[in-house]
Amino acid sequence: MTVYRILQPLIDKIEQAKSIRSPGWRGSRLSVKTRDGKDLQIEHSNQVWQCDHTRVDVLLVDQHGKILSRPWLTTVIDSYSRCIMGINLGYDAPSSQVVALALRHAILSKQYGSEYGLYEEWGTSGLPQHFYTYGGQDFRSNHLQQIGVQLGFVCHLRVSEAAPKELRPSEGGSVERPFKTLNTELFSTLQGYTGSNVQERPKEAEKEACLTLRQLEQNLVRYIVDNYNQRLDAPMGDQTRFQRWESGLIASPDLLSERDLDICLMKQTRRQIQRGGYLQFENLIYRGELLAGYAGESVVLRYDPRDITTILVYRTEGDKEVFLARAYAQDLETEELSLDEAKAISRKVREAGKAVSNRSILAEVRERETFQTQKKTKKERQKVEQAEVKKAKQLIPVEPESSGATVVGVDADRLAQMLPSAGVGIKMEPIRLCAACYAESPCDRIEWQFKATKGCASHKLHLLSECPNCGARFKIPALWIDGHCQRCFMRFTEMRNYQKSVEV
Repeated sequence: MTVYRILQPLIDKIEQAKSIRSPGWRGSRLSVKTRDGKDLQIEHSNQVWQCDHTRVDVLLVDQHGKILSRPWLTTVIDSYSRCIMGINLGYDAPSSQVVALALRHAILSKQYGSEYGLYEEWGTSGLPQHFYTYGGQDFRSNHLQQIGVQLGFVCHLRVSEAAPKELRPSEGGSVERPFKTLNTELFSTLQGYTGSNVQERPKEAEKEACLTLRQLEQNLVRYIVDNYNQRLDAPMGDQTRFQRWESGLIASPDLLSERDLDICLMKQTRRQIQRGGYLQFENLIYRGELLAGYAGESVVLRYDPRDITTILVYRTEGDKEVFLARAYAQDLETEELSLDEAKAISRKVREAGKAVSNRSILAEVRERETFQTQKKTKKERQKVEQAEVKKAKQLIPVEPESSGATVVGVDADRLAQMLPSAGVGIKMEPIRLCAACYAESPCDRIEWQFKATKGCASHKLHLLSECPNCGARFKIPALWIDGHCQRCFMRFTEMRNYQKSVEV
């Protein structure tokens, strides 16, 4: 009896470990257990995806060769094939927004230009049924739960890291192993490699650092596409990771448009529409066309934290969200302002004893732009580098054809003159207009949509982004043939009297 009393706690502990620990690989099958005790039997590709972050052990520099820091890498792994489905590489610390960006990359089909030097195609895409992650705050956020509901997958957490070692699941290796492989086979071969132990960092790491974020991203993509996903993995038998992913599909991957996916990945909150169709969010006043008729109603706002000057407004009808309108931050339509920047500027304005308003925030934004040629902070330089990577991803390589100019019926040289110069940013919404220019020559000017354009240089006037009579946003210039507002029919030439003077 005494022996039984001594052994029983050990037996119970072993049985508990068996019930909590995932059985792992059994032949060609893998099973994982969630924090709430559910078993997920992984039987095909795009069934269970895992996600994790790591700090890359490579020091990077900006475009001018100045040291920045080590970036963060987020990977999304398909549990069935162990394929790397998508990544996000940047300087932003792990957050729900970073996870959303990695998911976006994993879900969409991926195309890269010739500068990446790829021999293979990435090839993976689609939507998961389950999203299985650690229990960090970024994975427990309401934002990620909303994304799951919108895209139709279920979020699961692994057993807590606080649990005794013998009770923790072992399947974390599926998402952690690629980090070790990347570090050993890729990062350690690059200039600026620091090693994983900061105290043992090579003295020459800072001296040798010469890669920018974009260059590291190109090296990383090349390694994943041509090497990692194309290699055999022990549990896969004689199939490469990509071959197993491709053969393990039970249906063609779901295809989403980038626009639909971007909306799904946006953060959301609720606000009440004020009289006149105005909304207040993060100390900014927004106005949207046709929202006045919904005054007093509670609506859903969707926004991209990287630029909150434009938000999407939805009305809840039953279990569906119906799109109402885009709302624009008044006076800030042509600017770019992140959520963090808006909060920081609001604090600065309050500390200066001023009232926080769109005008005071705009003044701070303009002041920031005025001194942008001065020495930038490390954070500002990191943002510039991330913007370069984002811009490179958006470019779709098209092979030049001699007949290209005849497609639009415009000479190639003339077409080049019509397009903005290299490096000039354009913000396509809202459509802007100088009524004084239109009165002289009834046509659109592409420079009105340049981000750097603050007003009409010829007449020293603010540009209009809506009808001054009824508040309707201007339609695309192709519909300007009648030369008047599409709602109240006020002529563009009459709007000249409503334009205010501006220093250009």
